[in-house]
Amino acid sequence: MNKVLGKLNSIKKKVTLKWIVVFFLVVGAVIFVYQRFFLKEEKALAMYTVKRETLQETLAVTGEIDASEKVSLHFQTGGRLSWVGIKEGDVVKKFAGIASLDTRQLQKTLQKYLNTYSKERRDFEQSTTDNDELAIALSTDIRDRAKRTLENAQFDLDNSVIDVELQAIAKEYSFLYTPIGGIVTRVDATEPGTNVSVTDIYQVINPESIYFSVSVDQTEVVDLQVGQRGTITFDAYPDQKVSGAITSIGFTPKTDESGTVYEVEMTFESAGINGYRLGMTGDVEFVLNEIKNTVVVPIEYIIDEDGKEFVQRQVQEQMKKIPVETGQEYGGMVQILDGLFAGDVIYEIDE
Repeated sequence: MNKVLGKLNSIKKKVTLKWIVVFFLVVGAVIFVYQRFFLKEEKALAMYTVKRETLQETLAVTGEIDASEKVSLHFQTGGRLSWVGIKEGDVVKKFAGIASLDTRQLQKTLQKYLNTYSKERRDFEQSTTDNDELAIALSTDIRDRAKRTLENAQFDLDNSVIDVELQAIAKEYSFLYTPIGGIVTRVDATEPGTNVSVTDIYQVINPESIYFSVSVDQTEVVDLQVGQRGTITFDAYPDQKVSGAITSIGFTPKTDESGTVYEVEMTFESAGINGYRLGMTGDVEFVLNEIKNTVVVPIEYIIDEDGKEFVQRQVQEQMKKIPVETGQEYGGMVQILDGLFAGDVIYEIDE
């Protein structure tokens, strides 16, 4: 009896295992059929309602803020700093003093050259007088030597004049002034009494002269022209759109670039007002072509067969392939010239 019950239990286990295997096979088959046919059908029924829109061809490029009026001032030679009249962030007027070197040594050297000039002037005048007095009485040879002596005195006098002028220039170079008005953005040497070198910079930038500089490829720059407007979005102010206009387009390509690109300069609204600073980056978008209030559809809904174009349009709860005439294509949207109207429903077919 126990043996019979054991066999029955063994048979039940085998039958149960068999049905479990069958169940999973059936489930797998259902999933496969659903994914193979039903999901594909759902994708094939992607729908789009035709409408009228403004179709635009745009060009987007990146750039940064620069300034046309900016100067970096430094002394012609090193020396001890005697005076600094500005600090970073100051607003200065045109020709305002910036800094100066200690000029005491220059002043003494200038005085020395002035004394030398006075001496050479007297020697020259005396040589002139002597030459005039002896010119008649002396022989030709002596007169020639006297003439050469007079010429040498003239050269010495000229050199002394040049020395005085050079010292005057050196004294002038010991004083820095700004040739433009603007904001002081850099002051390397600030403390009088310290030594400065020619690498110490005092920088002034006119905020009213800032502009947006973009680099445009040679294949795209031909579509731009002076006066053309664009919409700028600065990375520092992503929620603000600023209108700008092209003021100049470079005639020669920019150097140190991987391709052939040209600089395009743009003025923009609010230029010079606090908030915009040199080096700020952003994007500008130009509208190259525009078609207003036209029927458009996404390009993926267009079917191309034997050089003709069709769409799948819904007609009384059914899909019907109808021919269409297309126009311009910008940004993945195609203009429909004939065959569709606003409100028509079309379907994308996954071929």
